[in-house]
Amino acid sequence: MNYGSYGHLLFERREHGVLLITLNRPEVYNAADEAMHSQLARVWTDVARDDQARVAVITGAGKAFSAGGDLAMVQRMAGDYDRTTRMLSEMSDLVYNMVNCDKPIVSAINGVAVGAGLVVALLADISICAAEARLGDGHVKLGAAAGDHAAMIWPLLCGMAKARYYLLTGEMVDGVEAERIGLVIKLLPREEVLGEALRVADTLATGSQLAIRLTKRAMNSWLRTAGPIFDQSAAYEMLTFMGPDLAEGAAALREKRPPKFA
Repeated sequence: MNYGSYGHLLFERREHGVLLITLNRPEVYNAADEAMHSQLARVWTDVARDDQARVAVITGAGKAFSAGGDLAMVQRMAGDYDRTTRMLSEMSDLVYNMVNCDKPIVSAINGVAVGAGLVVALLADISICAAEARLGDGHVKLGAAAGDHAAMIWPLLCGMAKARYYLLTGEMVDGVEAERIGLVIKLLPREEVLGEALRVADTLATGSQLAIRLTKRAMNSWLRTAGPIFDQSAAYEMLTFMGPDLAEGAAALREKRPPKFA
């Protein structure tokens, strides 16, 4: 498998079939523009077809995992029907391609993870997080419905009460709280996160591949069952991209002021 077309992702093959994938826009904290978002959506089908890869580990270059959607991309999408409909399809590809990838995915959350970055961080089969990291789904603060992945998986990870609270308020959590409520499985100092993720990946890569992949397939039936919830939330998010609140939220973020929603 040749990953040469992925301009915003770095790939490193390690022992036993472990494939390390690094989000690589450190100058903007690995924020996802249109190109990176597209690459994140399709890479999992290539990983699934890669005969040399047994496990994928994904992390971020520099201090962040991913600062979410690039603000300039968000502003280009606001009110643009063609862009939002394309994004709706791509959002679905990102979520379902991760769910349906037969190989285990381990996320090494080395710093802030929001937006599209949080999708990848939390939909990974095993998520290992830095204590200093900050995680959150801030869609509502931007004037958008919480789509992407959150309505699908947050209630399964941390329970309905906490999912409602964090998704309705848009509050962030640090790594300690994320581990306490069940959003991530393991908490470590930042400098140990990637090493532990690679250790776990090596364990998976040297285990029974059929047993591990079929276990993942069975477990992810919970996510497939929640598919209609995700589809609804994604459609609602794109609907709000067509309204005035999203434009105001994006402008307020760029101008570093509180938004004035109607």
